[in-house]
Amino acid sequence: MKTSSLLWRDNFITWQCRLRRAAMRENGGRPSPGMCPRVTHEDGSQISLALTMLIVEKQPAASADLFRHTVRKTHDPRQRYEEGLRLLSSEYYQHPKNFSDVMMALFSVDSRVASTLVKERRCVLDFRQGSHHHHFPCSVSELTEDDPAYQVTCWHNRLFNPTPPHKVRVLAFSPDWSRAKNVIGDR
Repeated sequence: MKTSSLLWRDNFITWQCRLRRAAMRENGGRPSPGMCPRVTHEDGSQISLALTMLIVEKQPAASADLFRHTVRKTHDPRQRYEEGLRLLSSEYYQHPKNFSDVMMALFSVDSRVASTLVKERRCVLDFRQGSHHHHFPCSVSELTEDDPAYQVTCWHNRLFNPTPPHKVRVLAFSPDWSRAKNVIGDR
């Protein structure tokens, strides 16, 4: 039998996949509130009101290659956007077990939020949408360009953002599920 920490993790990833499918299919790929947690220090003081998070597959290299190819095959941002929606609204989020619980966020190289998170190396993420509320501490690390999760994050962003920052930082957020709070019905 799974421990409650593992059940919370699985519930959270399944919820995130469901939100992302809906965003791609019904909302033109725009992130919903449940995909953009409030970020705080462990004492509860705010770092960021909302931070768009990306979930990535456990093995992201193939998706990074696919997203890179999709971006590079046209200079038309509308075509990239539409192809990104097509790719991500079909099968991509259908199998939550394919996804890691480590989430990514992309920042411009001069982001104060990113600098704070890298310096502190810890934060708390608070996801809320509808009757779902997921709250958990995370360790934070900065990825290097050769990391497949860095690549998939950058290329995913370029599918939807016609003017991404030239130089970026990608941070990884690793949840501490033993300290997570998964409250259904709490607002």
